Amino acid sequence: MNPNSASPLGPRATHPAPPLWQPVVLAALAGGMGWGIRGQYGHETGAMIAGLLVSLVLVFLMCPHAALLPAARAVAFGTIAIGIGGSMTYGQTIGLTQIPALIGNWQAWSWGMLGLAIKGAVWIGFAGLFLGMGLGGTRHSWRDMLLLLFGMFVLYGLGWWLLNQPFVPANKVLPRVYFSASWHWQPEAGPELKPRPEVWGGLLFALLGAWVWAGWVRRDRLARNLALWGMIGGIGFPIGQCLQSFHAWNRELFNSGIWTHLPPMNWWNWMETTFGAVMGACLGLGLWLNRRWIGELKESAPASLHPVVEWLLVGIHVTLLIIGEFTEIAWANALYDPGLIIAFIPLIAVAGGRWWPFLLALPITLVPIAGKTIRDLVYEHHVIGPMAGWTLYAILPVLLTTAAAIWFVRQSGSGFGGREFARRALLLNAWLYFGFNFAFFRFPWPWEKWTGRTPNALAFAICVVGLTIACLTLGRRGQQSQSPRAAEAAPLPS
Repeated sequence: MNPNSASPLGPRATHPAPPLWQPVVLAALAGGMGWGIRGQYGHETGAMIAGLLVSLVLVFLMCPHAALLPAARAVAFGTIAIGIGGSMTYGQTIGLTQIPALIGNWQAWSWGMLGLAIKGAVWIGFAGLFLGMGLGGTRHSWRDMLLLLFGMFVLYGLGWWLLNQPFVPANKVLPRVYFSASWHWQPEAGPELKPRPEVWGGLLFALLGAWVWAGWVRRDRLARNLALWGMIGGIGFPIGQCLQSFHAWNRELFNSGIWTHLPPMNWWNWMETTFGAVMGACLGLGLWLNRRWIGELKESAPASLHPVVEWLLVGIHVTLLIIGEFTEIAWANALYDPGLIIAFIPLIAVAGGRWWPFLLALPITLVPIAGKTIRDLVYEHHVIGPMAGWTLYAILPVLLTTAAAIWFVRQSGSGFGGREFARRALLLNAWLYFGFNFAFFRFPWPWEKWTGRTPNALAFAICVVGLTIACLTLGRRGQQSQSPRAAEAAPLPS
């Protein structure tokens, strides 16, 4: 059968295929920088940086003929979805592989690495699934998304009850399958152990349910396959932790010989950077291998949500996000903390809206990062004054990204394509988040005295320069002129 012919599983792409190295290497650069930057900002909203940058890279490279709105919608889906896994606790899971009390305990190390692999697979599995849903050519309405999310909440509760309960640390009662600090590994510990509640089982059930719905009920082959590649990408979590735990287990080695010439290293941030690079590379490889299932991404139906409703939802979501992130209001903290709840309004609004995909990819993702930067620089460490801090790290970036989002929306119907959106949004976002993080790192210029942050800042600089060169050089001449016949000649997996 012609690999580009119509299929009951959805339209198959006739897009020119870039060389394999491009989506793998460039998505690795985007993921490594994005996840490394996430280390300073944390949780769901921090993870969205990496999801945004990787999704923009892959849409830019793999969807040269996509229409504007479907391309933005795919980017927004990938950005939102990667934040869902931020609900999972993992600090104590990492602790099983490196805290002093467990150094030399290979069973604890192996158990911790297994836990990181499972949590990583769930985390990046969501990103692969929803990015695939955005790129697969199957149109998901806001009503579809609403029903899907309700089903995911039910499955989340079931998985949490089956795999993450019982949890009564006061009585030393923990779930049978538990990847955080427990008395099994530290039987002599007392109340200071403080085990943390886990939710990976709930998220795993929610992911599997959404995977079945998208891949078999909606017959979206790309979503089905890319979710699996995302889960494979989760192996970056234990791979990155191998570096950090090697340092923790062999500190004496780093105090002698050639190792003494290493600059100061933030091993935790290198773990995160490695995780992001592996995650991005796997998603890039998975999408390249499954490029035959990328849809035509032509917008054939108008947005179904009225603009007034869209902007109302923007106000509700951003307000709850700010209250939940930056206040001590108990109900807001509880309501807008779980990743599935944070994703609820955005997924529905992106699926049905014309404004939301662009707003999500630009100012909405930026707002909590800007707020955390101001909190650190202005109020916690007094690095910069309130007026200058708010102007440089909130007012100007939010105005810039909002203006960019409005400009992109106004290009609808003008022939402005999804590739150009991804190119320009990637350039803007990559430099914005690099700049925010560089300020958070206290501007570790390499000609000044090196700190533990300097090597990571240099790595992020290499990433942002690499992405910039790609945006300025790729897809302007040769790839745009490649004919559909040449694209069909590119090898495709069976």
